[in-house]
Amino acid sequence: MGLQPLEFSDCYLDSPWFRERIRAHEAELERTNKFIKELIKDGKNLIAATKSLSAAQRKFAHSLRDFKFEFIGDAETDDERCIDASLREFSNFLKNLEEQREIMALSVTETLIKPLEKFRKEQLGAVKEEKKKFDKETEKNYSTIDKHLNLSAKKKDSHLQEADIQVEQNRQHFYELSLEYVCKLQEIQERKKFEFVEPMLSFFQGMFTFYHQGHELAKDFNHYKMELQINIQNTRNRFEGTRSEVEELMNKIRQHPKDHKRASQFTAEGYLYVQEKRPAPFGSSWVKHYCMYRKAAKKFNMIPFEHRSGGKLGDGEVFFLKECTKRHTDSIDRRFCFDVEAADRPGISLTLQAFSEEERKQWLEALGGKESLFHSFNRAIIPRPEGSAQLDKMGFTILRKCISAVETRGINDQGLYRVVGVSSKVQRLLSMLMDVKTCNEVDLENSIDWEVKTITSALKQYLRSLPEPLMTYELHGDFIVPAKSGSPESRVNAIHFLVHKLPEKNKEMLDILVKHLTNVSNHSKQNLMTVANLGVVFGPTLMRPQEETVAAIMDLKFQNIVVEILIENHEKIFRTPPDTTFPEPTCLSASPPNAPPRQSKRQGQRTKRPVAVYNLCLELEDGDSSNPPKEDTPTSSVDSLSSPSPTTAAVHGPLGPDKNHLLADGGSPGDWAAPIPSQTRSPMVQWLNPQSPTTPSSNSAVTPPSPRLSPFPVSPASVVDKPPESVTSRKARAVYPCEAEHSSELSFEIGAIFEDVQTSREPGWLEGTLNGKRGLIPQNYVKLL
Repeated sequence: MGLQPLEFSDCYLDSPWFRERIRAHEAELERTNKFIKELIKDGKNLIAATKSLSAAQRKFAHSLRDFKFEFIGDAETDDERCIDASLREFSNFLKNLEEQREIMALSVTETLIKPLEKFRKEQLGAVKEEKKKFDKETEKNYSTIDKHLNLSAKKKDSHLQEADIQVEQNRQHFYELSLEYVCKLQEIQERKKFEFVEPMLSFFQGMFTFYHQGHELAKDFNHYKMELQINIQNTRNRFEGTRSEVEELMNKIRQHPKDHKRASQFTAEGYLYVQEKRPAPFGSSWVKHYCMYRKAAKKFNMIPFEHRSGGKLGDGEVFFLKECTKRHTDSIDRRFCFDVEAADRPGISLTLQAFSEEERKQWLEALGGKESLFHSFNRAIIPRPEGSAQLDKMGFTILRKCISAVETRGINDQGLYRVVGVSSKVQRLLSMLMDVKTCNEVDLENSIDWEVKTITSALKQYLRSLPEPLMTYELHGDFIVPAKSGSPESRVNAIHFLVHKLPEKNKEMLDILVKHLTNVSNHSKQNLMTVANLGVVFGPTLMRPQEETVAAIMDLKFQNIVVEILIENHEKIFRTPPDTTFPEPTCLSASPPNAPPRQSKRQGQRTKRPVAVYNLCLELEDGDSSNPPKEDTPTSSVDSLSSPSPTTAAVHGPLGPDKNHLLADGGSPGDWAAPIPSQTRSPMVQWLNPQSPTTPSSNSAVTPPSPRLSPFPVSPASVVDKPPESVTSRKARAVYPCEAEHSSELSFEIGAIFEDVQTSREPGWLEGTLNGKRGLIPQNYVKLL
């Protein structure tokens, strides 16, 4: 049986049974209230789950859309093209479905959650308020009656009459509240039947609409689904039909590999080990190369390649063969060796080693080899090109030539100044530009011999090779100070003031360069080189501290900011005089402005650390991190001083690193840097490339070789052109583990202590003794004690 009706006449009797019926109605409303509250909570969870499902479905759709099948060969069938496009179709189907799901989720909020919350608040909440009043008035009414009945009959009649009137008024007020409360109780019991169920109906209607639209999408998709099933079956049939033929061919080649050699344009090709001489007493190293020879042209190509390092491909070298001679084991302590001499390198030979005697015979036959006479070869030493970068008339000529060529030929090239040239080509161009005899002969604007990336790399290399950075050591700290604090306007004013304190030649060259960089940034929609990107490239090039410290590394991002300010405010800074009332910035350095530069704890200047390995992308980490480097350039110019720079994320898309054209040993710290093998700038490379210097110098434009790269990234701020430090005999402790790659190197774990550590003649290496064995130690793997 349901709830008993509440009669209004019972309000005046207020019998125990009437009170029981009221409590039954109240209990039912409380149960309804709890149910609706729980239902609203479940509804919100349902919406959240729906949104999570929608997000997961969308992510799944994006994954399908972004994947693309690659095919073997130079074309694909119609079926394969349809299969390839199917993932995008699936993605679009899910996307359309999720759009309808989002509409349904929104409708649940509007049609179910909000109406239920309104009903619970306005209707059930109102009943609760009425109940409070009813209970309060009940207490007051019966308390008054009790008190009134306890009055003494001896009281004055006037006093008793007044009390009777007061009690009667209280009772009438109580009856009125009782009538209203009873009415509200019965009203809400009836109202909840439609005000509660109607939102539920709307909710299910929205759900049915969603499923109906899904059904319509499925009907539209059905025709495509049938065609795709045919495409898949056709492709499977072709696969089954050709698999047996492929296996048969594989078995034929397995049995007679020499009878099925692939036709090649080369007379001979394959892997050979190339001997690379190293400083005495450490002998030589042998590096694997993939070699190719054309007999008609006598052209010999060789490319270093190491399978064990993930298939890293080095820069290839080419020379023309003069003669080939077989080496006997009485002249070299290795088997299967032969020497080759280049026609364009008179008097210089190279020793190669085949994998077997049979392969050596094949190479000798292809190269026209002969038996050798036991003798020593005269290996010429390639002299280092004389001259170094200076801030003189020749330097301005180099700068103007390069800028003119870039603006004429490559102002819209994507990744301008970020994509680097081949080291040997960059060094050759820079040598020609710095030579008075050949500088005027170099035509950068019209010659196709010099790529734009070679020209931009030569320009940066010249700036890095100056004895002092263009913005000087003396003002380095002053330039950093305003970049760290103040308003954008005050920062610009400070930089403006400092630029005019530069020496006249420095300011003039900086003006020419920044004007060009402003032009480059104006074409950022095409070349993707925003002001922020240019700041990353030229910050370490135009500014560097005289002493390499952790603080200097942390200031690298501020160097970038200074360059950004120069580019964004070129006209004001270089075309107008600074405010003479502007207070001169105070350098953060503890040294007074005229104090001599601080020296490191060891005598002499700090040794340049080898260039670190950065990710092959257009962005640069601001500082050292124990985590692998992510993206170099910030996605937005957060540190830009005057105006936000556009996002640089778009730079990633069209620019993929070219593994054959990375400047491995001469790149800017702000550029892409390829991993530098231990054989970088080896004697073999010097032999094939006489333009490359053989010894490092403080004025050299070539970064010294990296014997081993630190497992942690090295900040570009630390990579500065300084002469090698002379280390006297002392102890050192290993800070990274190292496994020797050659017999002349030492293997060690973290914490190993080396005795009698001295500077090696090979740049970037030290010589030391560990457990009685003496050998080479990577300098950036140890800390001197």
